[in-house]
Amino acid sequence: QVQLVESGGGLVQAGGSLRLSCAASGRTFGSYLMGWFRQAPAKEREFVAAVSGSGTFTDYVDSVKGRFTISRDNAKNTVYLQMNSLKPEDTAVYYCTTGRPGPAWANWSKYDSWGQGTQVTVSS
Repeated sequence: QVQLVESGGGLVQAGGSLRLSCAASGRTFGSYLMGWFRQAPAKEREFVAAVSGSGTFTDYVDSVKGRFTISRDNAKNTVYLQMNSLKPEDTAVYYCTTGRPGPAWANWSKYDSWGQGTQVTVSS
């Protein structure tokens, strides 16, 4: 059974930075796609970023390009989301997720396991 445990959320002022971490267990970490989604109140869950099993390829939603960086450390079974220049509209619960390799990284149905989420709040 796959387990994903997020950490690193919190309250930060606009323009600040946070780094989210997600520790994974229960599968061969380096063989699977890892991603981050977020959900703000009264909004649908939104794709944020994903990284391939090797860490070579990444993808981002347009609204975070140039500000967020996803990375992974396969030796530690951990994926990270470095978030810089945070904006109030980044406020949401951020979820770590994992899925099999293949296309459609932004499609939530591609992913088969989810963490419990970590709250990120950006004040103006």
